[in-house]
Amino acid sequence: MRRVGRIGLSALRRFFQHMFALRFLANTSVRTRLLLVALVPFLTVLPILFSLISYWGVAYYDRLLTFKVSSDLTVAHEYFIHVREKIGLDVASLGDSHPLVTTVREGDRARLQLMLTEKHKTLGLDFLNFLDAGGHVQVSSNGKQAALAIDNAGWPVVRSSLEGAKATAIDIYTEAQLRQINDSVAQQAYLELLNTPNATPTKKTAEKSGMMIHSATPVFDTDGKLLGVLEGGMLLNQNLGFVDTINSLVYADGSLPEGSAGTATLFIDDVRIATNVRLFGNKRALGTRASQIVRNHVLNDGKTWLDRAFVVHDWYISAYEPITDSFGKRVGMLYVGYLEAPFRRAKEAAIALLATLFILICIGGVYFSLRVARDIYGPLTSMNRTMTAVEQGDMHARTGGTQTRDELGSLSHHLDELLDTVQKQNEELKAWGDQLDRKVVERTIELEKTNKLLVKAQQQLVLAEKLAAIGEITAGVAHEINNPVAVLQGNLDVLRDTLGAAAKPVQGELQLMDQQIHRINTIVTKLLQFASPGEFAGYVETIAVDEVVADTLVLVRHLLNQSRIEVVHQQHATLAVQINRGELQQVLINLCTNAIHAMKDGGRLTIESRDWADEAGARGVTISVADTGAGIRKKDLARVFDAFFTTKRQGGTGLGLSISYTLVARYGGTITVKSEEGVGTEFTVRLLA
Repeated sequence: MRRVGRIGLSALRRFFQHMFALRFLANTSVRTRLLLVALVPFLTVLPILFSLISYWGVAYYDRLLTFKVSSDLTVAHEYFIHVREKIGLDVASLGDSHPLVTTVREGDRARLQLMLTEKHKTLGLDFLNFLDAGGHVQVSSNGKQAALAIDNAGWPVVRSSLEGAKATAIDIYTEAQLRQINDSVAQQAYLELLNTPNATPTKKTAEKSGMMIHSATPVFDTDGKLLGVLEGGMLLNQNLGFVDTINSLVYADGSLPEGSAGTATLFIDDVRIATNVRLFGNKRALGTRASQIVRNHVLNDGKTWLDRAFVVHDWYISAYEPITDSFGKRVGMLYVGYLEAPFRRAKEAAIALLATLFILICIGGVYFSLRVARDIYGPLTSMNRTMTAVEQGDMHARTGGTQTRDELGSLSHHLDELLDTVQKQNEELKAWGDQLDRKVVERTIELEKTNKLLVKAQQQLVLAEKLAAIGEITAGVAHEINNPVAVLQGNLDVLRDTLGAAAKPVQGELQLMDQQIHRINTIVTKLLQFASPGEFAGYVETIAVDEVVADTLVLVRHLLNQSRIEVVHQQHATLAVQINRGELQQVLINLCTNAIHAMKDGGRLTIESRDWADEAGARGVTISVADTGAGIRKKDLARVFDAFFTTKRQGGTGLGLSISYTLVARYGGTITVKSEEGVGTEFTVRLLA
């Protein structure tokens, strides 16, 4: 801030120097005076303006940082009060509970101690004591006999409860008082002091006292008689969960810029007893102390500190407030803050950016002023430069006119009007050309769409012609094969009848011949069915597709078991379809068999049925058969429905998918396929309802 003030004084000094210089140059040439008029605002006013903006900006930025840390302290303060009130509410609720009142009234100390021991752990407290009407400890949750009969009536919260009003406050327990509660509590409170820069000199080497949230509530009988006081407390020394919760509430993720870090601390006097400030690595700065200036401001003067402060080993934007115990004495501090370095760097970067911006503005302004001054003396040069630019294709070039009313000003004005007219005509021509280009593009797109439709129609026509030609050939071949097969079958029957009992030695060979002849008949039947599907069409019936799927899985169950394939049948279809049951089953068997062959090492076969409907009102069912096999190569996808095309090296005829395609198409349906190598294949059968 002092540096910004020095900059402002320096700018004012330069301003007055320039004012004296203007008087000296009053009788110089017009050109010089015009240059001075153009340059003085940039060389004087801008530096002054920059100094003022920098000063106000830095002051406002510092106020924003202070306001933020003040808001953060408010959140931490409210949470601190909330914790105190919660402990007070827990103790009060236990003191009002029927089981505790009954146990106290009955005088069962063993049961009362058991209850207090259980509750002090459940409530997260470090001790629970039951005091008689004189303030003496009768039962302690820690079970130490040394703690019994201790007079706690000196605590204000206990005195208040003895008078019938519950109370909760912060109290500082000495080491002896902590040991009366529990040795582990005293050990938790013990902290060795670490040498801290800027801290108040001290000869103390350790902090042994403990800061306790101290709560007490009166216990009344059903008739309103005071039975005693229930006293409890929670030690805050090394209570890391407490400060971590404050830190997470105040400085949630994303609330601070990158590189900054929020911290929270609880002090006894000026000693950090619970903090998430780090010394190094993950070691917390427990036992370190606040700076002397902060201690004097907060603990001695009782004021809230809202400013930058040195915390352990770095500067933080900090907020400290005093903590007062039940006796009204300032015994500690609550602190929140965040690392200043990122904000300081951001502030310096902003000032540097502002200075750069003002310098650029100054340079640009000086340059612009010099140009204007020069154009006053050179309108002809400006017009010549404009015409040269127009000849080079810059139709936006203009002289800008002049403020004078002489011939040069009029000529410059008319030249600009002429250039405006030419530019307007050029823009109209360009717009007309752009419109023509758009129309050409639109016609080209339409032509491309038409070409695509034509190519698609040609492909369908070629496929239809191919299927028709193949159908005629296969029909002829099938009929030609049937005759010799019938002769073979007849002669085989004659041979069996002729040999009679003598045929037993070759009975196996004869059965093998029967099987192969039957296989030939099956292949011929498929060929005929492919060539003339109408002649083999069965009657149409209304069927539920999931029933056919279930029957199909039964037929291929032995193949599934042999290949260790898991079957998933997802039934989502509700509509019935019109198709021949046997032919649909033939299609599904073919698809399932192909999927099984694709999963030689096992996998998953998923069959899913779903309803479909389109905008035209048509409805139906889709059956998808998906496997997790090797998949189909991209170059083979377009040919999978071609007759006699197969990817199986052995045992494939290439007719299964072709016949399935023909059967489904006969009933107005379609079969589509999508596949990815190494992932699997999915065939989808789409049928009409």
